[in-house]
Amino acid sequence: MQTVDSSELAILRALVEGTVQTTGEDFLRSLVRSLCTAIGVANGFIAEFTSDKTRIRSLAFWEHGQFIDNQEWELAGTPCVDVLAGKLCHYPSDLAKIFPKEEGIESYLGVPLQDADGQILGHLAIFDERAMPEEPRLLYTFKIFAARAAAELNRIRVEELRQQSEQRYKDLFDEAPIAYVHEDTDTRFQAANQAAMRILGITPEQVPGLIGSSFVPDTPEAQQRLQLALKSIEDGTNNDGVVLELRRRDNGQPIWIQWWSKLDPSRQYMRTMFIDITERVLMEREQARLQAQNLYLQEEIKSTHNFDDIIGRSPALQSLLNQVQRVAQTDASVLIQGESGTGKELIARAIHAASPRKNRPLIKVNCAALPSSLIESELFGHEKGAFTGAINKRIGRFELAEGGTLFLDEVGEIPLDVQVKLLRVIQEREFERVGGQIPIKMDVRVITATNRDLLTEVAEKNFREDLFYRLNVFPLTTPPLRERLEDIPLLVNFLIAKFAPKIGKKITGVSARSMQRLQSYRWPGNIRELENIIERAVILTDTPILDIGPEQLPATADAGLKLVAAGGDTSLDSIAKEHILSVLEQTRWVIEGPNGAAQRLNLKPSTLRYRMQKLGIAKTNR
Repeated sequence: MQTVDSSELAILRALVEGTVQTTGEDFLRSLVRSLCTAIGVANGFIAEFTSDKTRIRSLAFWEHGQFIDNQEWELAGTPCVDVLAGKLCHYPSDLAKIFPKEEGIESYLGVPLQDADGQILGHLAIFDERAMPEEPRLLYTFKIFAARAAAELNRIRVEELRQQSEQRYKDLFDEAPIAYVHEDTDTRFQAANQAAMRILGITPEQVPGLIGSSFVPDTPEAQQRLQLALKSIEDGTNNDGVVLELRRRDNGQPIWIQWWSKLDPSRQYMRTMFIDITERVLMEREQARLQAQNLYLQEEIKSTHNFDDIIGRSPALQSLLNQVQRVAQTDASVLIQGESGTGKELIARAIHAASPRKNRPLIKVNCAALPSSLIESELFGHEKGAFTGAINKRIGRFELAEGGTLFLDEVGEIPLDVQVKLLRVIQEREFERVGGQIPIKMDVRVITATNRDLLTEVAEKNFREDLFYRLNVFPLTTPPLRERLEDIPLLVNFLIAKFAPKIGKKITGVSARSMQRLQSYRWPGNIRELENIIERAVILTDTPILDIGPEQLPATADAGLKLVAAGGDTSLDSIAKEHILSVLEQTRWVIEGPNGAAQRLNLKPSTLRYRMQKLGIAKTNR
């Protein structure tokens, strides 16, 4: 799989570091300046559309080494009109011939900035007096930072709406009628006004004798807040308003109120006032989700996944890509199976990139990298106090992936108790945070991957059969490199082009004998193993023609050539058996541990023992 070179990685890191400490207008200005400097263009801007979508208003404008005042201009007759249609717009040259208004400008590149619902907020653009050739790396880098700009613009909009909402509720409290309830000290209603009944979802006939505390859900956090609120009334300290979570009586929907109450002089009744702050609370939660999503996106930028290029023309790979293209247009669950190092994550990213969800996040969870005790919290999030160490509420990966795709890598590592909850989420399309009792609806496509034989795991009661069939709606299998031997020359040349410039060497080709040797090897470690061998060979070579000798390959790399020369059995099982036996002899039949055969073969010890049993390999064989 392709990765960016060191110069591109430096650009991405510089841009992230240049914006990570800023927000709002400072963020937008820093992003535009850094982007223009890094790409080497003279001009760039971030702009938003006016309400009638006929004019453009810049939020940050960089021109020839300095910021200029923000300005507004007509959309018609400019290349920005194509961006409003929701597509990337690139004019490598001759821009002024197409748009006479742009006299003196040769090239232009713009991309729309969209909110979570796909609504276009504005766009990010760069332009220059020189040509701007179409280069995949340029477009890839540009799209990444357009996503960062869109996320920040969306966050600003959410923050503006939240501030407006807060001001609106303050005005409502100060100037308009608010909810009022007359109740006794046991919270039994005596009377309630129209605002209170509307908020609580009750009718006038239900008011007399209604117990106010019955609106509070039976959760530890909500009940604790209620008890603290009642105590504050007794103490006379209920001055700032207590936030309580309630359930409407008519439909059971959750609402949040800010509540004030005071005992009358007889201390037998309470005068209670409250306002509905549900919208504000939900906005704050959405803002927290967006901030968590932004942090995840920053990590994605730093790791620079490369999913635009899948190398190979073999029938096995082309068949797989054809299936990817077909399933990408649906929301079907996909289970990707294959050996380690065959590019399962790359296929998952290709499915997402070709799907209607491509403009929403792709969130990855490596189930094998998480302790079993934390997988549930990582997937579904948790409420504050849900368990020891849960000092704050956490948003899980399902919430982060809302509207997009969740990729569960190494899904076979999920414990059985979490498998039950994952099955329910996929079936019901809703979940609850750990320690929470409020169902959260979700719209997430689930893609999973594993290098295990899940049917065997099901037979051995290590994986739930019902969950397997839920995940295995559309199975895909990534072909091992030994089934793609015709792709090896393409992969080798690609890897040489990747490593040689980084190491500072000029390599023009590979010797025929080396290529024959590489194509005769069975590649138990697949593309990851090939990548390591090519990088090592590039480091060691002193000539422009790469020559990979037997000493640079695993002991059985010439197994295929030797068997052919000797007229022996060249079946896949025979060569695999020879390879495993050779590695076992090198490790003195030690299977586990850092120097064991399983580590060298890039297999789990249990998988290696299974293959030994299948191939009839035992220590007495040799």
